[in-house]
Amino acid sequence: MLAIGGVSGWLAGIVMKGGGFGFIGDIIVGIIGAVVGGYLFGLVGISAGVGLIGLIVTATVGAIILLFVIRLIKRV
Repeated sequence: MLAIGGVSGWLAGIVMKGGGFGFIGDIIVGIIGAVVGGYLFGLVGISAGVGLIGLIVTATVGAIILLFVIRLIKRV
């Protein structure tokens, strides 16, 4: 779970082109993003596939959404 969180947090940081939150922060964002992505994908009824790649895609999408929301909150 930590490895998937780290990879997805790192990928989300690259996609969002921000300063990031450091190594530990990216892992935390990735883990929370995995939960957010899993919930949202289940809510909409889509699947990113099975296996490791599907988990990473789901977690990365969730982490991107989470980073977007965090940056919106930090602006205000």
